[in-house]
Amino acid sequence: MANLTTATAQHTVDSQTPTQKSADSSAFRHVLGHFPTGVVVVTAMHENMPVGVAIGSFASVSLEPPMVGFFPGKSSTTWPHIQEAGAFVVNVLGDHQREICQAFATSGGDKFHAVAWHQADNGAPVIHDANAWIECDISTVTEAGDHWFVLGRVRDLAVSGDRNPLLFFQGRYASLAGRL
Repeated sequence: MANLTTATAQHTVDSQTPTQKSADSSAFRHVLGHFPTGVVVVTAMHENMPVGVAIGSFASVSLEPPMVGFFPGKSSTTWPHIQEAGAFVVNVLGDHQREICQAFATSGGDKFHAVAWHQADNGAPVIHDANAWIECDISTVTEAGDHWFVLGRVRDLAVSGDRNPLLFFQGRYASLAGRL
């Protein structure tokens, strides 16, 4: 239930009480698997070393000012390093970069081994040949269940080509079959 609370159109939402029913997490995951998502790698510099993590939950949040959001898991060992950096780059992967995505989706190891990159103005790595990149400063971080919601203010961005995006659909990588 949303209630208009001020003239500035702020809304309040009643939070779920522990006695209310919640969807089963495995059913939730199965249903959302039917919604294709793009795949990005969020990168930063931590103690002069590049760090990065693959993210499937990424969105445009605002056009004015330009803002994006992503949702790293609370169990991520990379996210605390990105948060400490205070700035990041979202690398939008193309369908030719599945191996890069797989490297950044695993924990540990040198994820940047054999990955060509250069630094954005904020110091974060821009992955060579990514379809696009978005340079951001962290604006806010909010707890969201077993994830964090990270809101980033966009500083700079660019498109690197006109290739198909890398997608994730029903538990597998996918690509566009064609454009309508």
